[in-house]
Amino acid sequence: MAVTHSPLQRELQKTRKRSSGATPAEAFSRARRIWLKGDRLHLADLAEELGIGRATLFRWVGNKDLLLGDILWSLYEPIRASVVASTPGNGVDFVVEVYRRITIELVSARPLRDFIKQDPEHALRVLTSSASTMHSRVVEANTLMIQDQVDKGCLEKPPMRVESLSYFMVRLAESCLYSDVIIGREPNIQEVEEACLAVKILLGGKP
Repeated sequence: MAVTHSPLQRELQKTRKRSSGATPAEAFSRARRIWLKGDRLHLADLAEELGIGRATLFRWVGNKDLLLGDILWSLYEPIRASVVASTPGNGVDFVVEVYRRITIELVSARPLRDFIKQDPEHALRVLTSSASTMHSRVVEANTLMIQDQVDKGCLEKPPMRVESLSYFMVRLAESCLYSDVIIGREPNIQEVEEACLAVKILLGGKP
């Protein structure tokens, strides 16, 4: 599965040094602080604050949705890493428990809930659309986790492609996390547990 890189990630990975002035890392840090405060992110204002042209900022971050995807991933990735490191066991139970813990953590994540309430349609696009990178990165992370368990012999190879299984798992989680936007019902833990049961069955575990 191809790794998805946003324009910002590509800029941050460049090794050439800038003698002075703003950098992609500084632009990202400032944008992240603005978002975490619950303020709306305006790229024109951010460019002015950094003392750079809008064209430069757009070259660095791609566009607003891609920048928001990078911000969201920067918050999601440490949560996922912590959960994976602290979850015991292997195989079906391990994958399902990682899935459960992360999803429950996100249900009550205040910055995420505030972002969704501020502009539900835009938030849903950034979080779940293929036009953004957040969704594809989560699918990739799940794919790597499942494939690792298969490679270790802890999990039987699924009857479908691992990438497809991961995609369905992510869509199930999204239906729980963003149910307030999708169907007008507040997210709840019971639905998360039902999604976990579905994932367990998809992985070949017994209900």
